[in-house]
Amino acid sequence: MRNIVLAILFVVAATNVNAQNVNPQEVKVGDVMEIGKPDTPKFKHINFPRANFIIKKGGIANYKTVVGNKVVVTDIKEKRDGTVVVKIKNTDGKRFFNSHPVVKADLKDALESGELSVL
Repeated sequence: MRNIVLAILFVVAATNVNAQNVNPQEVKVGDVMEIGKPDTPKFKHINFPRANFIIKKGGIANYKTVVGNKVVVTDIKEKRDGTVVVKIKNTDGKRFFNSHPVVKADLKDALESGELSVL
């Protein structure tokens, strides 16, 4: 009996952990999201420009500064292969790295990896 109760609690806890999973089709233009910390040293699913392009445009190439930023979805496009690409910009109107107003992200992969999360 005790093992059954523990198994049920484990299943309930596991489903609550995955409660943040958001279907990419549920995201619409105007939704506010937050940039999370990437699993790898670089962002993989948010297409931030490389450091040399940021510096050329007069910006500061510090990727740690974007973690925790609130962003708003400005455009959603579905590619032929089925991937959903969104354009995002800062909610406060500032540019990313003081050089780029908008960046693109692969919505499904960014949500799964935690690089983006819906608020």
